[in-house]
Amino acid sequence: MPLPSTILGPLCLFLSGYKPIGCKWVYRIKYNSDGTIERYKARLVAKGYTQVEGVDYLETFSPTAKLTTLRCLLAIAASRNWFLHQLDVQNAFLHGDLDEEVYMVPPPGLRRQGENLVCRLNKSLYGLKQASRNWFSKFSTAIQNAGFRQSKADYSLFTKVKGTSFVGVLIYVDDILVTGNDAQEIQLLKDSLLRQFRIKDLGNLKYFLGIEVSRSRKGIFMSQRKYALDILQDAGLLGARPETFPMEQNLKLSPTEGDLLNDPTRYRRLVGKLIYLTVTRPDLVYSVQTLSQFMHQPRKPHLDAALRILRFVKGTPGQGLLFPSSSNLKLKAFCDSDWAGCPTTRRSVTGYCIFLGDSLVSWKSKKQTNVSRSSAEAEYRAMATTCLELTWLRYILQDLQVPQDEPATLHCDNQAALYIAANPVFHERTKHIEIDCHIVREKLLAGIISTSHVPSRAQLADIFTKALGRNNFQLMSSKLGLHNIHSPT
Repeated sequence: MPLPSTILGPLCLFLSGYKPIGCKWVYRIKYNSDGTIERYKARLVAKGYTQVEGVDYLETFSPTAKLTTLRCLLAIAASRNWFLHQLDVQNAFLHGDLDEEVYMVPPPGLRRQGENLVCRLNKSLYGLKQASRNWFSKFSTAIQNAGFRQSKADYSLFTKVKGTSFVGVLIYVDDILVTGNDAQEIQLLKDSLLRQFRIKDLGNLKYFLGIEVSRSRKGIFMSQRKYALDILQDAGLLGARPETFPMEQNLKLSPTEGDLLNDPTRYRRLVGKLIYLTVTRPDLVYSVQTLSQFMHQPRKPHLDAALRILRFVKGTPGQGLLFPSSSNLKLKAFCDSDWAGCPTTRRSVTGYCIFLGDSLVSWKSKKQTNVSRSSAEAEYRAMATTCLELTWLRYILQDLQVPQDEPATLHCDNQAALYIAANPVFHERTKHIEIDCHIVREKLLAGIISTSHVPSRAQLADIFTKALGRNNFQLMSSKLGLHNIHSPT
């Protein structure tokens, strides 16, 4: 099979100091949606694991879109009735230009017996360590030449503003999401990209990174129904009896209790899949982050808890987030902590959720790095973490032409933590708290946030800090904007 000379240069003698890397052919069969064969695909892949740092590659980091940015885009598009289109770049990595000298052994089938020649690569190949970085550099240069500005808050976001016209582009490797209110500008962008890359226009956004997106008059709904069913099928639980909530109330797992698993690979693979499922399922976040702490040495109680989560998913495979078509697009946040929630380390758990109008766009459940001496200190640390996320979101929304003129309301259910944030008084309760935690006070004085006390029964972030009972869990889930569109299969 002939290879384009733009990618492989002419065969040349091997240069001392450079070690040629190997390559191989990877064959795949691509199917249509009805199961018929679409085409037979062969791809030449370089054996990048043999590359030497500083010789045939330098930097490898390539930014990818943050999923919080994606949710913000969808929430704004639903509220402002923006267009949503998806593009796919064919053989994206082959477009990247190589800055380093990379030599490769000729592909299998092109090398004659007894020859000692290598080829120098002019462009990237799949498998090279710098391939993803070079492709992103090529794309970002091309789109900025088309008049787009790269966001400083998320380098995968590009925007173009001309009067009342707005077009935004979000890229995740070779998947491109285009949104905006100007159909003509969107078409001009597509034409510009088609002249430079091999791009397939997939039309209206329906499926992005394994996330199903559907649109109606009520708004935009995103879920991972197919992905959830695939997890259940892989685990053999498609016929299991559903659970009504994912984790037993007040369950505390230990790293030492229970029998060790004979094959920990199954547990690790399962929890890894569940982590990605939390992209659209905030109701699973606390349970999954708890299980992810035992990946190094999982035991039977940990696997039993993971299987219970799957049985809960069995009852709600199509559950996801709805971004309503009517929303005021104002930021508000809820933060909470479970003081000394970890029975082993006595560290607290931080939980927060942030809404853009009525749309949930960001959330987190994470164990704090330090031991807190009081519940007030644990809550104050949770407020500091939430402030950082709110600050970053304000920058993203500024790029998306949704400026926040008013302070974001931060709801907390601890009066002592609110008092520490509002009053610069250092006494026995606060003098040991790290200085960076006082970012809450700085943002409060700067008018970026405003604090508000909320009763514990109305604290939405409670679902991210502890395992709740069925009634409380279902109540909190409904208030987060979760909807189960499809019935169980």
